[in-house]
Amino acid sequence: MLENRINSDVQLNKSILIVEDEEVIRSSLAEFLTSEGYETMQASTVAKALELARDRDFNVAICDVQLPDGDGIELLRRLQNIKPSIFVLIITAYATVENTISAFKAGAFDYLVKPVIFDDLSHKLNRLFEYQKIFYENQILRRELARSPGIEEIVGSSKALQKLQSTIRKIAATNSNVLLSGESGTGKELFARSIHSNGPKREQRFLAVNCGMRPIELLESQLFGSAASSLQYPQAEQTGVFKNADGGTVYLDEISQLPLGTQGKLLRAIEYGEILPLGSAEPVKVDVRLIASTTQDLAEMVKTGEFEQDLFYRLDGMKIHIPALRERVDDIPELVEYFIAKHSHKMGKRVTGATSETIRALMSAEWKGNVRQLDNAIERAVMMCDDTLICLNDLPPELHQNEPPLPDVDDLRLALRHYERMHITRVLKDSTDKREAAKRLKLGLSSLYRKIEELDIELD
Repeated sequence: MLENRINSDVQLNKSILIVEDEEVIRSSLAEFLTSEGYETMQASTVAKALELARDRDFNVAICDVQLPDGDGIELLRRLQNIKPSIFVLIITAYATVENTISAFKAGAFDYLVKPVIFDDLSHKLNRLFEYQKIFYENQILRRELARSPGIEEIVGSSKALQKLQSTIRKIAATNSNVLLSGESGTGKELFARSIHSNGPKREQRFLAVNCGMRPIELLESQLFGSAASSLQYPQAEQTGVFKNADGGTVYLDEISQLPLGTQGKLLRAIEYGEILPLGSAEPVKVDVRLIASTTQDLAEMVKTGEFEQDLFYRLDGMKIHIPALRERVDDIPELVEYFIAKHSHKMGKRVTGATSETIRALMSAEWKGNVRQLDNAIERAVMMCDDTLICLNDLPPELHQNEPPLPDVDDLRLALRHYERMHITRVLKDSTDKREAAKRLKLGLSSLYRKIEELDIELD
């Protein structure tokens, strides 16, 4: 059972960092916690605490509010930057409403009032570790789902993705053929599988074919089947993908690469529900749902005579555009978590997340290769990571050397302004003129000029 496997996997080492400048209190806390079975290390300053946190993997930090070289609340924030999953208990001499609220806002799990009552500390730690166990169980469950055979996940909760998934649910419920458009690496096959698994043919087969295969006869044989000895290549009789997927779904990746002659045969399969295997005089009836994808502008290819017009009209009626990763930046943190879980398990490494600085850098990258490029980047980062958290230096160099990451500020307005400036600057650089840039940004030309002035964007 998955639940049993999860429960057996969660083994917390229960290590605690004690940060307290009063030696008597620090020593007595360490002595009590050690007697309770916890591993402890001690620090009397912010600097020493940060040094230990970078070298050791602590589950919990117990921090005094007043320290010789800094503030415990600020230390809390810096500890969580080093390890976001660390839980912090704040020690305060006076439990005023103001400092309690400040501690919780900064991310403290709970607080203790001096003099510390050991029974109270023990109760709070038991509750904390129970909560932390649930946290790690959720991470393990995510890893299990990521590696479970046949399970693929569309990750993210951005508005762009929610809108797309709503469209997919509506179209999936029908038997209509579908055309998926979008840049390379956006995950079009994953969305095709989602359409199949949510549609009326979900219990039947889903078979995918790359239309870039050559030579043509082998591609047509793979699609439509062939009679024995019908090809110049020695092989036995083939049934073909369309027949093997009868009752289910056929996914044609990059349909724009199909030769014109093959496009005509595909059109017949769509219109009449029959295929003609190579070397055979008898057509074969098939019932399949066709999902095709393309990175090209098929309408333009129709104009140049490179794509069959009737086939285009058959597919274009149910067209879904898959957004580029730069159009769903808000999904990057969730995607990073998913890919870390996938690759850390595959490599047998204990990487649990990424630093805030790393996430900001990933959210500010261009991602010309989209989700596939992000997946590869995280795979490389997990491989290079020597800690439990991926840091900037673990990423491919091009992701942290070209453009500065988002600013390390809490003010959402400043962060959004920075990202907006960077995004508009990139689109302006990639466009032939401001009119094209305004169209791509879905802004009026006058609005774009106002943005350029407001954000102080320098133009070449």
